[in-house]
Amino acid sequence: MSAKTVKILLNDGPGGNFEMGTEISEVLDTLASDPRRRPIAARWKGQAVDLSYRVDESAQVEMIHLSSPEGLEILRHSAAHLMAQAVQELFPGTRIAIGPTIENGFYYDFDTPQPFTPEDLNAITTRMREIAGQNHPIVRREMDREEALAYFRSRGESFKVELIEEMPEGSTVSLYRQGSFEDLCRGPHLPNTSLVRHFKLLSVAGAYWRGNEKNPMLQRIYGTAFGAKDELKAYLRMLEEAKKRDHRKLGRELDLFELNETAGGGLILYHPKGTLLRWMLEDFEKAEHLKRGYLPVIGPQILKSDIWRLSGHYEYYKENMYFTEIEGHEYGLKPMNCPAHMLIYRSKTRSYRDLPLRYFELGTVHRHEKSGVLHGLLRVRGFTQDDAHIFCLPEQLTDEIIDVIDFVQDVMTIFGFEYELEISTRPDKSIGSDEDWERATRALMDALSAHKLPYMINEGDGAFYGPKIDVKIKDAIGRSWQCATIQCDFTLPERFDLKYVGADGEEHRPVMLHRVILGSVERFMAVLIEHYAGRFPVWLAPTQVVLINIADRHLEYAGRLKERFDAAGIRCELDARNEKMGYKIREAQVQKIPYMVIVGDKEVASETLSLRSRDRGDLGTRQLEQTLAEIRAEIDEKRSAL
Repeated sequence: MSAKTVKILLNDGPGGNFEMGTEISEVLDTLASDPRRRPIAARWKGQAVDLSYRVDESAQVEMIHLSSPEGLEILRHSAAHLMAQAVQELFPGTRIAIGPTIENGFYYDFDTPQPFTPEDLNAITTRMREIAGQNHPIVRREMDREEALAYFRSRGESFKVELIEEMPEGSTVSLYRQGSFEDLCRGPHLPNTSLVRHFKLLSVAGAYWRGNEKNPMLQRIYGTAFGAKDELKAYLRMLEEAKKRDHRKLGRELDLFELNETAGGGLILYHPKGTLLRWMLEDFEKAEHLKRGYLPVIGPQILKSDIWRLSGHYEYYKENMYFTEIEGHEYGLKPMNCPAHMLIYRSKTRSYRDLPLRYFELGTVHRHEKSGVLHGLLRVRGFTQDDAHIFCLPEQLTDEIIDVIDFVQDVMTIFGFEYELEISTRPDKSIGSDEDWERATRALMDALSAHKLPYMINEGDGAFYGPKIDVKIKDAIGRSWQCATIQCDFTLPERFDLKYVGADGEEHRPVMLHRVILGSVERFMAVLIEHYAGRFPVWLAPTQVVLINIADRHLEYAGRLKERFDAAGIRCELDARNEKMGYKIREAQVQKIPYMVIVGDKEVASETLSLRSRDRGDLGTRQLEQTLAEIRAEIDEKRSAL
């Protein structure tokens, strides 16, 4: 083999010798036997690259297909560029900002004088299809930082200039061109525009440049793209279903809660039925924690800022906190519960015989979220966490993590959720030593391996004080939600000087786990509302039974029935309004109440009841005791509504 020849192997096929500098596309023309399996990009020495990349040494090429998650991301990135090109051609003078891929789609931010309208989106879609049909090659080129600055200044693209100015001097900048459009981008991209076939522009929103309200307000267009037409159709059907299930819409219709700007953004007002739903969740949580040996604690809502400095929150989380001053001392409203729990641990001498200690609190916290990210119950400023902190011996750590995973499995099974696991590793802004982070990350991995549970790595998304296991639950229409979290922490016990006396009589440092099962109660309620589409299982339903009298003469018997349902611990309402029975039944159906009891002459005479189920239809005439027993069993067994 000559000095200018390199050996290239396909990850799922043969290999061959090629001249150095050959494009990967030419390598695939020679080696890839099945043209139907043609990739849209490749992975070269662990890095995703365009098919136009030129090989410079012997190595293996891994093909990236459109059907893969990475291929889908590349497709959506190219779709964002296609949209930006269409916008600039249709609206001359528009400046472009950034256009990343996001979960299930992409967006691009534009600086344009007028907001985009639905008609504009239709026009942009049409122009995108025209550009795609022109089959423009998507070509990468590189230039040095100073040349790139001059180039984008000459085009009036000030947002791109700002991004390039933040790059180190001497940097090489990559750009991608398709037809007359060129954009700053790392890539990789599709080989040509014709591969963007199945896409949909979804919505327009305002967005501050770089998320800072002091910066210009831009117009953000959201879209999605898929590799196949049926995949796009399925996703759009899911979006339509998601609209019907929107917890904000159902929250109003079912009279659960309200968002009231008079009270303040991101602050929830719970109505009686919403409060009942929350109580059911909280009572369930309390019982489940007590069963597993957790000890209830309550910390104060505010703590001196000295505590937040000690914990690291003052340095790493201050912008998300609220502060006040009392008698010359600064206090912080708690965004997390952990410092108070550590103070409780530190209140007396602990022995190794005391450990593990599991402190649990339904703790209400407040975080300063920007108004642009607030979203119903999903993103709020005041919320309650089912928060626990477990203090244990190092040798107990793996078993405690496994116990928490078992807890999560039990709870998610009750609610009917499937789930996936991720381990989030050390972020750029963090505290603690490399050794502690390695120990903590290894403990989480070992626990999942011991349980034979698969997981993915989410690089750099851990808490500032430790890595974590994130549980991503999947709802009834396939959407993923972040809820339960298990965080391993060697650092805060060190900062708070937590100790226990070991079997050797010496002082040692405990390990701490931070964990939530539901996460934010508010967020979990939102997920449940959408998961069940408001059709809560009987044990969670704010109203479990509604009694409907046909005429006023049946009210006295209906009242006696209500007393029996109440005595059995079944949440029951009597609809005594002077309305027709059909109207009352329709109202109960709209309110998604699990059971309706109809009372008329026949039921009064026989001292029975007519039972209708939300999920099973007309159940016919029933004896009262049988009905009470069956509904009570459904509640006690926490049967799912799905």
